[in-house]
Amino acid sequence: MRIDSSTTAAAILPLVGGPANVTSVAHCMTRLRLGLADPARVDEAALRAVPGVLGLVMDDGSCQVVLGPGAVTRVTAAFERLIAGAPAADPPAAADPPAADRPHGADAPSPIARRGAAPTGLRAVLRRLAAVFLPLIPALIGCGILAGVDGLLLNAGLLPGLTPALTAVASGFMALIAVFVGYNTAQEFGGTPILGGAVAAIVVHPGVAKVTAFGVALAPGQGGVLGALAAALLATRVEKWCRRRVPPTLDVLLTPTLTVLVAGLGTLYGLMYAAGAVSSAVGTAANWLLATTGAFAGLVLGGLFLPLVTLGLHQALIPVHATLIEQQGYTVLLPVLAMAGAGQVGAAMAVYVRLRPDAPLRTTIRSALPAGLLGVGEPLIYGVSLPLGRPFVTACAGGAAGGAFVGFFAMLGDRVGATAIGPSGWALFPLLAGNRGLGATAAIYAGGLLTGYAVGFAATYAFGGVTAAVAAREAAAARDPLGV
Repeated sequence: MRIDSSTTAAAILPLVGGPANVTSVAHCMTRLRLGLADPARVDEAALRAVPGVLGLVMDDGSCQVVLGPGAVTRVTAAFERLIAGAPAADPPAAADPPAADRPHGADAPSPIARRGAAPTGLRAVLRRLAAVFLPLIPALIGCGILAGVDGLLLNAGLLPGLTPALTAVASGFMALIAVFVGYNTAQEFGGTPILGGAVAAIVVHPGVAKVTAFGVALAPGQGGVLGALAAALLATRVEKWCRRRVPPTLDVLLTPTLTVLVAGLGTLYGLMYAAGAVSSAVGTAANWLLATTGAFAGLVLGGLFLPLVTLGLHQALIPVHATLIEQQGYTVLLPVLAMAGAGQVGAAMAVYVRLRPDAPLRTTIRSALPAGLLGVGEPLIYGVSLPLGRPFVTACAGGAAGGAFVGFFAMLGDRVGATAIGPSGWALFPLLAGNRGLGATAAIYAGGLLTGYAVGFAATYAFGGVTAAVAAREAAAARDPLGV
């Protein structure tokens, strides 16, 4: 049954403390991500019970409502409309940034803008990095699929009049991804987005080939997305410094000029060189890791990815994936990590088989399995394996086995990569790329999925502890989530 997005958004808003408690609204592929002034005001039990809500993650001042692909986009849009239409609450005076720290002519933050002191700590940093890259994922997916189609047509010699156009369409975004990263970075860290994009654009400008830094001529694109990220961060710092010191009458002229000049020179004579070295090291390390310790690395990565997802720490890998795609045309890490979803599917199938025919949890599994097969694991994680406990561990075992399978072939020289971030499971097949041709690449990836399914199923069936008593307790918890 399709849930109305406006109804879902209207049900969620009061349960997270109302408009005055919401400091930021964003979404990824499956989750509505809300920044909250007071997380204690969230009614977690009632929120989990809202129709259409698949799970809930409370994380260091934020609330992540799992809604699933497609639905999350519609519900987020409806939620933002509700927030924008609500009367603006007056935040504490210390909550709004000083006028000197805001772009010239900018209004006070809207109800959706970030308010209050910025959260600190590793998770807060990862969330802000994710906020830079998550908006880019739809374009990465679309352009990645078109690049794959273009490659197939070129190899087959078909439609020679169309392939140059497809090449331009598929590669245009990647050629300018640094600009988008710079724009999003400045926006996320409190600068003027267009200035962040302007400074980051230096990274990909052909004219940098005439610039020499540390005795070496620079190359357009050197440093990639990491260089663009660093350039925009520097631009934001310079801009904020200028806003505090430049007289208001000269602000509109001097601040943008000094921001672009100082941050631009810093990018050319320092950041591009350093980021280029880091980017090269990331690519070399990823290739070395799988080529040298492929089976073991795949086992560890595939086995730990589900816990990373539940903690939100998988966001740290987004810049790494983006760097590998920009460098090599594909990321070799994503297919390995995707095996965690295969282990999850196998574990859910075993739970389904072990439960009695009338167990309510069987209905949950039947509805969540199609999404799981397509690489959307949250419904199975939060609806099945995590509440049961042991099946979550055995699902990780399945992911470890699938990752080891893909990693073993990487040790043999068969690299399996993905041209975009986001999809996994069966949905990743159109985005696969490698060094041995599409057929061999798809066969290795399919073998990893089957291994993950099989080991996840067998481990859960044998050691998952899914008995009639467990099913009865789970059914009782579903009927009475508050335990009253």
